[in-house]
Amino acid sequence: MIGTSHRFPLRNAAAIVLASTVASTGALAGAKDESAAEWLAPKWFNEWHDGLANKGLNFGATYIADNIANVSGGVKRGAIHFGRLDLSVDADLDKLVGWAGGRFYANAFVIYGQGLSRNYVMNLATISEIEALPDQRLYNAYFEQSFFGDRLNIRAGQQAADVEFFDSQTDDLFINGTFGWPAIKASNLPAGGPAPPIAVPGIRIKAALTDNITAFGAVFNGDPSGPGDQDPQLRDHHGLAFRVNDPPWVIGQVRFNYDIDIGGRPLAGNFTPGAWKHYGSFDSQRFTAEGLSIADPGGSGVPARLRGNYGIFAVIEQVLYRPPEVKDNTTSASLPGVTAFGRIAYSPPDRNLIDLYVDGGIGFVGFTPGRPLDRFGVAMAYMRISNTARDLDIDTQAFTGIQSPVRSNETLIEMIYEAHIKPGWLIAPYFQYVFRPSGGIPNPNDPTGVSRIGDAAVFGVTTTIRY
Repeated sequence: MIGTSHRFPLRNAAAIVLASTVASTGALAGAKDESAAEWLAPKWFNEWHDGLANKGLNFGATYIADNIANVSGGVKRGAIHFGRLDLSVDADLDKLVGWAGGRFYANAFVIYGQGLSRNYVMNLATISEIEALPDQRLYNAYFEQSFFGDRLNIRAGQQAADVEFFDSQTDDLFINGTFGWPAIKASNLPAGGPAPPIAVPGIRIKAALTDNITAFGAVFNGDPSGPGDQDPQLRDHHGLAFRVNDPPWVIGQVRFNYDIDIGGRPLAGNFTPGAWKHYGSFDSQRFTAEGLSIADPGGSGVPARLRGNYGIFAVIEQVLYRPPEVKDNTTSASLPGVTAFGRIAYSPPDRNLIDLYVDGGIGFVGFTPGRPLDRFGVAMAYMRISNTARDLDIDTQAFTGIQSPVRSNETLIEMIYEAHIKPGWLIAPYFQYVFRPSGGIPNPNDPTGVSRIGDAAVFGVTTTIRY
C-alpha cells in the first residue's frame, strides 16, 4: 500500500519538521497556529518570510524523519529510519496580481529510506503515512478559484483526494496511513488512487449549498501511474507522468453539519455519505476469462478483466465534550474536549481485495494538567478480505494439497499521545498492533506454506518541529 499523508497544514506557514520516529502529518493537526519561527530561525529570515507571505507568496519546507520498530510478528523484526522533505509554494493570486479568489499551490517530496510495512510487516494499512519508495517527486500543482464569497470553489490540476474525501478531523491525530487514505481505496484502486505520494490531474468542485450542507465532487484520471509490472511509484517516476487519457475515477460526497444536545449544551457533529465509480477494468479476484479458478493449473492463471468498479462510504464525527470555557461549537479536533469519528465503506467482492472497511476512534485534548495543547487517542480499523478472494485461497488449497492460510481480515489498533513541548515542537509516542497482516497471507519465511504472517507489534516516537 502507498503511504498517505494529508494532515500537515502547510498553507499558513513555512514548516521544517524533524521526526525522531514515525512522523505523521497528523501530528500537527491541532497545532496549526503554532510556529517554531521565534526559536528556530533568525529574526531577519522570519521577517523576510513573513513579508513575502503578506504579499501573497508563502514558501514552506517540511522535513519528516521516521524511526519505527517492529518488535514481534510480521516477516522480520527490527527498526528502520526513513524520511521525507516537503517543499511547497502557496500563492494568493489576489494579493500578487489582483486575481480575485485565485490561488496556486504546489509542493514536492524528497523521500529516502525504506518503509516498515513494505519490508517488515507486509500489511495492508501502511504503518506510517509517509512510507514510500525513495524518490524526488512533484506532488500537488493546481490552480484554485473561489466564487460567491467562497461558497463555490473549483480546483484544477495535479492533486490528491485524501485531504477532503472520506475524511474527518479526529482521524488526523493518528499515524497509520489508513486513517488518512483508507486501505479499501489504497488497495482496490489502480496504483492506490490519488493519494500520497502520487497525485493525479483532476478537477474538484466544492459548493456550500446552505450554511450546514456542503457538496464535494471530483473527477480524476483513473490510473495515477499507468499499466505495467513495476511498482506504481516507479512507473510515475518523479511525479511527472501527468496522465489524462486513462478511464476516469469519479467521487462525490455531501457533508451535513448539525448540533445535538449533550448535557444541556449543543455540541457539533457532521455526517458525510458518499460514493465513487471507476470506469476502467479490474481483475477478477478468483476466475480467469475461461471461467476457471486462477489457482487451477489447467487454466491460464490470468485473471478475467471485469468492467468498472464502485464504492459507497460514510463518515460521522461528533463532539462528545467541550469545557464550559470553550465557546467555539465546531468539530475541530484541536479544541479542548473529546471528539470521536467513525467511517464505513463497501465495494463489490468479485473485483476488490477488500469489500468492507470500518474504522473509528476517539481523541482527547487538554486533559493533561499544565499541558492544555496535548492530545491523546485510540483508534481501530477493520479490513475484510472479500469472499471471492477467500474462495481463491480455498481453491489454492484444493489444487496444491497444502493447507495454506485462508485470508479473513486485517485489523489494527493504534494508541498515541501527542505532547506539545514548545511552540511548533511536538513529541508523540505511539503503539500499533496489527492482527493478521494482509488478512493472514502465508509467511514467506515458512517453506511449507502452512503458517501465516504473525501479528505485529510496532512502537515509535514522533518528534516534530514546525517552522
